[in-house]
Amino acid sequence: MTEIFLPGQGILYMKVGTHAKEPLDEIIARKSKEIEDEGYALWGYGGNTCHPRTMVQPFAESFVSRGGTIYLCMQPMDSKHFAEQMRAEYSSANGEQWDLIPAGINVLGSRYALVIKGLRPEELELSLSHTRVAIGNSRGRPGNKYIQGRVDKACLEITDASEPAGEDGESKIKIDLVAELQEPYAVFVK
Repeated sequence: MTEIFLPGQGILYMKVGTHAKEPLDEIIARKSKEIEDEGYALWGYGGNTCHPRTMVQPFAESFVSRGGTIYLCMQPMDSKHFAEQMRAEYSSANGEQWDLIPAGINVLGSRYALVIKGLRPEELELSLSHTRVAIGNSRGRPGNKYIQGRVDKACLEITDASEPAGEDGESKIKIDLVAELQEPYAVFVK
């Protein structure tokens, strides 16, 4: 087990693939360059399961206040996200005060974005049955029961691996890409 998947660690799990007509390998190359040039990147996404203000920010703040690091753990998948490649010009941590996104950072076809650094390839296996939802209405629900169907991202806490795996077995998934979240962790973009 790696330091990322130790009991009590908070992770943001996300399935990733083609986004706004851009293949994942091109997104990774672009985001790596943004981190190199600007010191961080904004990883765009949509959906309400990881709303910046009500989910990601309080989740991250809770773990970071205890000395933890929040890792974005990404599982590649086949995706057909064909939204237009409209570049967001502004970002906001609270949805009220908006700042211009630096010219060297591009967020395409997204409503929200995670603030990341240290993007790197990994070869990890994550047992979703040894995670639980860390915030929101589904708090405490096992990760393997939560990540089903159309749910493709979640704020999770790693549980004790000695706990029984449950009816669905290990539910191990492959994590091929990892980044660290940095403050303000998630933002609105427009």
